[in-house]
Amino acid sequence: MASSVLLKQRSLASLATVALAGIALAPATVLAEAPTDRRRPIYDDVDLSSSPAPVSGVPSDAMLPPPPPTRTDDEMPKQRGPTPTERLAVHIGKARLILYKFAVSAEDKVNETMDSAFHLEQSFTNTIASLAPPRQSGERLMPGAVYVLVAAMAGSIITRKRNILLRATLPLALGIGAGWTVLPITMRNISDLAWTYEQRFPVLAESHVRIREGLKRGVSFAKVHKEVGARYVDEKVTDAREIVESWVKQGK
Repeated sequence: MASSVLLKQRSLASLATVALAGIALAPATVLAEAPTDRRRPIYDDVDLSSSPAPVSGVPSDAMLPPPPPTRTDDEMPKQRGPTPTERLAVHIGKARLILYKFAVSAEDKVNETMDSAFHLEQSFTNTIASLAPPRQSGERLMPGAVYVLVAAMAGSIITRKRNILLRATLPLALGIGAGWTVLPITMRNISDLAWTYEQRFPVLAESHVRIREGLKRGVSFAKVHKEVGARYVDEKVTDAREIVESWVKQGK
């Protein structure tokens, strides 16, 4: 009986020693902000607004690493400027653009000049072709132009000893008169072309119209006086013939 009690005491002592050793060797989680005394009095009021205790295994603000220090403007690294090669490339690009624009403008000017010259040549040829009479009219330019030139030269020969006004107007008048006589269709085309150019200058066109109207009135008056004179001469000739016939009859 006594031996059994001793064995039980020894076994209990060994078990207690093992338990203490296990407790001493077991790892424990250390909380930085955990309260040292977890016992709370039973009469304290419950604070609902208090935050719960940090859960084991979740790092708190004290355990987080500090934020990196912010750099001021003076401490910021300066940006690297363009190198000489880059600046040279920029200048070369600008020079190439300027040369390209100059070349394009010069090409446009040359094209415009050539187009204007081509249009001028085409307009000139069309104008000269429009002055020629049609083939079915039977009017020929070569002998008619020679006749007009001969008439103008004759007028200059006639007025070579006259004043300068006659020497300037009579050959022109004889040449124009010969042209209207020999080349009527060509002269009509020339007058129409001159009228189109005169319409660009209203003063000149109005003067031309007044002169032409005056000439038409003068020609019409001349025709009327010619008819009146011819009628008068016919009447006088008829009267004279009747008188002569009466004298002849009386003589018989």
